[in-house]
Amino acid sequence: MSFMTFFVYIGTIAFAISGGLIGIKKQLDVFGVILLGLTTALAGGVIRDIMLGYIPPTNLADPQYFLVSLLSCIMTILFYEKIKRFNNHMVLFDAIGLASFTAVGANAALMQDYTQPFLVISMGLVTGIGGGVLRDVFVKEIPLVFRKEIYGVASITGSIVLLVTYQTIPTVLSLYLCLFTTFVIRMLAVKWQWNIPVVHRKTSQVK
Repeated sequence: MSFMTFFVYIGTIAFAISGGLIGIKKQLDVFGVILLGLTTALAGGVIRDIMLGYIPPTNLADPQYFLVSLLSCIMTILFYEKIKRFNNHMVLFDAIGLASFTAVGANAALMQDYTQPFLVISMGLVTGIGGGVLRDVFVKEIPLVFRKEIYGVASITGSIVLLVTYQTIPTVLSLYLCLFTTFVIRMLAVKWQWNIPVVHRKTSQVK
């Protein structure tokens, strides 16, 4: 197992658990909890593959990530009381998932010989945040990436780093540099509470 594959597994597990935890918090039934966890872990990759013309998507043709996600959801249900105690640590694993999926998504576009910067960056972003966006929409929450959190920006920055470096250094190093950049930006943003400015709407006072 390569170092990158290891991180993808960690990210898949983390996203599946985070989706499962939210499903339980929202008092969904067992099927709903599992579906929300699977969506969080797999939807980004499925959307990316469809956009790039991979039919059927990798996550469906090769079920290894589906099985890992399913097992993670089941374990979340069975050991919810213990897992929720470590909910604060999910920020770390979520950042790992975001970073690894960003690198994999942007690299998938480059491997198809797509070099258009907007396309490459978009694939990294879609893979990194797609599952989380759908998860939040399903439970009627404003997606994290649409709030003031430095989340999507971290993914975009990592994708840019991969795009800039992949022709000048070995591909594996470029992937790790993308992963590292995305992860560090996300974790620093959480630690130092960096936020994107919020647009405030002025309300008129009725006299």
